[in-house]
Amino acid sequence: MSAQERQGVSARRESLLGDQPGAFAVARFVRITPQKARRVVDLVRGLDVDEALALLQFAPQAAAENVYKLVDSAAANAETTEGLDRSTLVISKVQVDEGPTMKRWRPRAKGAANRILKRSSHITVVVQPAAAVTKTTKKGGNR
Repeated sequence: MSAQERQGVSARRESLLGDQPGAFAVARFVRITPQKARRVVDLVRGLDVDEALALLQFAPQAAAENVYKLVDSAAANAETTEGLDRSTLVISKVQVDEGPTMKRWRPRAKGAANRILKRSSHITVVVQPAAAVTKTTKKGGNR
């Protein structure tokens, strides 16, 4: 890894975690619509890593497999790079951003064509030890 790449990773880590312990994983250009991915992500936000993995394993949504791999990767990153215990990790932040949209055309009657938008997502998962996570990580905050 070059010095410039390392600086970019540390800047991203600084924006996601600050000076707190934890790790993150990012999946970019995932071929699932952001709206469908957010439905799955909302299920696991604020849960323990093991509990989230158990829930995602049996979730019927197509995005559950991608989110499962990402949560598992973030937990593995926390174990290897930070030396944190997997059983204490909590999903503190999950976000789904919109990736590029591929535009396709479907032929219709009388020479017309309808546009089809094939959307993609960028999914980011941040895990932290339970002691470092505040109670406002659930969606909606303190209501």
